[in-house]
Amino acid sequence: MAVGIVATCIKQAGLLMKMISVKPKQSADASGDRFEMGQDLKTQIPKWSEKEADGKAVNGTENGGFDDGDFDPSAPPPFKIAEIRAAIPKHCWVKNPWRSMSYVLRDAVVVFALMAMAIYFDNWVVWPLYWAAQGTMFWAIFVLGHDCGHGSFSDSPLLNSVFGHLLHSSILVPYHGWRISHRTHHQNHGNVEHDESWVPLSEKTYNQLDYSTKFLRFKVPFPMFAYPFYLWWRSPGKTGSHFNPYSDLFDPSERGLIITSTACWTSMVALLVSLSFVFGPMQMFKVYGVPYWIFIIWLDMVTYLHHHGHEQKLPWYRGKEWSYLRGGLTTIDRDYGWINNIHHDIGTHVIHHLFPQIPHYHLVEATKSAKHVLGKYYREPRKSGPFPFHLISYLKRSMQQDHYVSDTGDVVFYQTDHQLYGSKDD
Repeated sequence: MAVGIVATCIKQAGLLMKMISVKPKQSADASGDRFEMGQDLKTQIPKWSEKEADGKAVNGTENGGFDDGDFDPSAPPPFKIAEIRAAIPKHCWVKNPWRSMSYVLRDAVVVFALMAMAIYFDNWVVWPLYWAAQGTMFWAIFVLGHDCGHGSFSDSPLLNSVFGHLLHSSILVPYHGWRISHRTHHQNHGNVEHDESWVPLSEKTYNQLDYSTKFLRFKVPFPMFAYPFYLWWRSPGKTGSHFNPYSDLFDPSERGLIITSTACWTSMVALLVSLSFVFGPMQMFKVYGVPYWIFIIWLDMVTYLHHHGHEQKLPWYRGKEWSYLRGGLTTIDRDYGWINNIHHDIGTHVIHHLFPQIPHYHLVEATKSAKHVLGKYYREPRKSGPFPFHLISYLKRSMQQDHYVSDTGDVVFYQTDHQLYGSKDD
């Protein structure tokens, strides 16, 4: 019901749209054009030995995970990224800053309308509805800031930076710190050694974790509250902070950007503390605190399920087996029902990962146009009802099964620690 209210508000606010008619760390741009060169490497489908093929687990799969005649998602694709690009209509690459800003206006109107409604009624029937709806809107705000970080918001770096800071700082995300680490994620998607977001743990790193850390990382709902901690300390096996300009996440030339974003984040914290003194900490907790954590759940769930939880195990790569295209093809589209429009079609994720400069409002069309090139490498998402409750089962199953990958091998699949949910002494 709460999100239904948001959907209605979004539809009405959408009328406003009719009134408004980086430096990469690797030698490749985020569009993937140069990464296409990686496809010229002589990559081969991994060959399993007779012993491995005889019912034995091969880097996380039984019989390699594929029956005779089955499609092998780890096989190098028979097409190049340029072919996918050529299939996408030219207008899908066009960024309209006025249209982008109209989405910001739309979401801002809904956010303040929800806030005014909750404060006006101020009762325990309305508050839970408000929290669900406003938390979802905070997530929508994040997605617009995400577009700024990719440069798909507009062709103006200044406009992208201004709106990126306004949007992300308002929900306590350090814009440049996030933008740079997210760029690393896109440039290395599907790479066990260099990816940044929800990266598989190696077996060695996994075995070094204590039981409580393993339990919190893989037991729903605890991982769905991880994002703020990731911003401060990153993931197990990695060091650095998104707030520290001297973190190994960043190049020396990027330190000024991190200082700026951390200052904006600190200003927002100071504003929230000040408002707590004016209106009371409990009121601020109800108006801002609870929606913030609902937003975190959305962020962690969506970003996790874009790279995990498919019915068929999908590969991760190392070394020469990895390429920008092969890594991008392991991402997963998801359908969120009514939420698709609210969170700006972020579930249309495969084409976004390959071509992050495409504005969100063209992603659905671009995906439809590219499907015939992608073939079986594109996995059609299961259709959702009005609300994507079906995704909870995918999330739980993946958390129960996808724990670590082998320390060896250039094509690996998740393996399961069957003792994790048993006794600590097992």
